[in-house]
Amino acid sequence: MNKLFLLSLFIVSSLSRPATAQEKLHVISVKTAKELHRFFQYRPGNKPIISGHRGGTEKGFPENSIEAFENTLKYTQAFYEIDPRLTKDSIIVLMHDATLERTTTGTGKVSDYTYEELKQFKLKDVNGNVTPYHIPTLSEAIEWARGKTVLNLDKKDVPMEMTAALIKKHQAEAFVMVTVHNAEQAKFYYEQNKNQMFSAFVKTPDALKPYEDVGIPASQMIAYIGPDIKPDNQVMYKLLHAKGIRCMISAAPTYDKLKTKEERAKAYRAIIEDGADVLESDLPIEVGEAIGSLRR
Repeated sequence: MNKLFLLSLFIVSSLSRPATAQEKLHVISVKTAKELHRFFQYRPGNKPIISGHRGGTEKGFPENSIEAFENTLKYTQAFYEIDPRLTKDSIIVLMHDATLERTTTGTGKVSDYTYEELKQFKLKDVNGNVTPYHIPTLSEAIEWARGKTVLNLDKKDVPMEMTAALIKKHQAEAFVMVTVHNAEQAKFYYEQNKNQMFSAFVKTPDALKPYEDVGIPASQMIAYIGPDIKPDNQVMYKLLHAKGIRCMISAAPTYDKLKTKEERAKAYRAIIEDGADVLESDLPIEVGEAIGSLRR
């Protein structure tokens, strides 16, 4: 009788799972740096790529958490822009803010705590609800991502020397890229590793030349051109696409803020139809639903 009851409970539980979630992860499978370069290279007719800003901000899944990364891949293929920060004892953890209050149960600066001390705090989701999840280290995120997706490391307070060394330590050049805000930052990383992939700030035609002048290959860049649709983007698309460089729009500070899911979906489709190849969003699952027909 107990066995029959447990079997019935299992069947009911299985049927009650969200129908939209996929048990199989939608992975980005790249095994070498050259494969990574080819994955991001622009070609006419390319399928658009989704970037989860801070890993995504779904209810119940905190930003910059491995649990959020994993949850998104159940619904859609995506790579992740994440935020490394240093603890008091020089461990690199994932945290967007310099302080703990908004996204954890802690208070004060991240840099005032050792990693062991940070373990006592739990992460909050986008609505401020406390979750069971804890602050991950960048090393943990890198090892989780291997064979599943690509990580894009934003520039916070971690010295570039430490970032480059950690990528090398984990032999992660095939699936870890770095955000650079100028050509000098790109030059530093390129001198450390000739295979390094970049997400580069290139918002105007003149902003591309400094990267070319320091020798950054076009095949190792995607270009962040801004947060919205505007006529000037057409100039950027023509210039960068001619060089094989994909263009990224980030909806995080703009279209992600629209009130309804329908409004957001319309905006996401418009971004891709306007010419963008990479769409960064706090809501990567919604983006996947909205542009699904454009990715086939």
